[in-house]
Amino acid sequence: MDELVARLRAAGCVFAEDEARIITEAADGDVARLEELVVARVVGLPLEHLVGWAELDGRRWRVSPGVFVPRQRSELLVREATARAAGDGAATGPVLLVDLCCGCGALGGAVAARLLATGRDVEIHAADVDPVAVACAHDNLRTLAENAAAHPAGALTAHTYAGDLADPLPAEVWGRIDVLVANAPYVPTSAISLMPPEAREHEPHAALDGGDDGLAILRRVIDLAPKLLRPGGHLLVETGDGQVSAAVGHLEAAGLTTTVLSDDDLGATALAATLPPK
Repeated sequence: MDELVARLRAAGCVFAEDEARIITEAADGDVARLEELVVARVVGLPLEHLVGWAELDGRRWRVSPGVFVPRQRSELLVREATARAAGDGAATGPVLLVDLCCGCGALGGAVAARLLATGRDVEIHAADVDPVAVACAHDNLRTLAENAAAHPAGALTAHTYAGDLADPLPAEVWGRIDVLVANAPYVPTSAISLMPPEAREHEPHAALDGGDDGLAILRRVIDLAPKLLRPGGHLLVETGDGQVSAAVGHLEAAGLTTTVLSDDDLGATALAATLPPK
């Protein structure tokens, strides 16, 4: 194990001990497979693509090669989205949860998992422009629904769609959504070249590129929110520190009441916005 950790550390892996443990587990005693995984990691392939899963909020989510890898900082969105859904205590029926730019479905799935654990029923709709990511989301949410059925607390109904933002969502959810989460790409185009190679070379460009100022996709999500949310419904998104002012301005111009969220331990900045009751 020490030799493996040393090889990973020499390749620039910051969390070499953790990665060595994960790679060893994935190899499952197969020496040739272990060497194959180590070589691939040393040359820069994302660990999550190699082992087939990424962890978010204490759960493993399937991730195929070429799919955006969930970041630990998204746990801030998970926590805050759950709190807002749970805070609507007078609500009856399932929580209507939508995850746009869903990737592998981990963000919306983690929110749903937390709500299910409290006994709330959840109806989740997840959409992404990348059909490979949507296939992962379908598998992840199906597994979550099966686990919820086997260990009943709350029940989960899940739907996944391939398409641009909210375009593929069924008409009946528009104007009724309780919680909308969207980890839209927010890296400025010019900054993608500065990202770690495992991201810029192995994750889909569309999942990273937020346009000139990083807010091109996020502005579109914000413009959709008043049409998607029910009165009193919530939108939660990630953003960069330097984008907060512009994003808040756009949210407020769209008629949403906004709170800036941060978690220094996670290195995360997010925005929570509510559509005021009529």
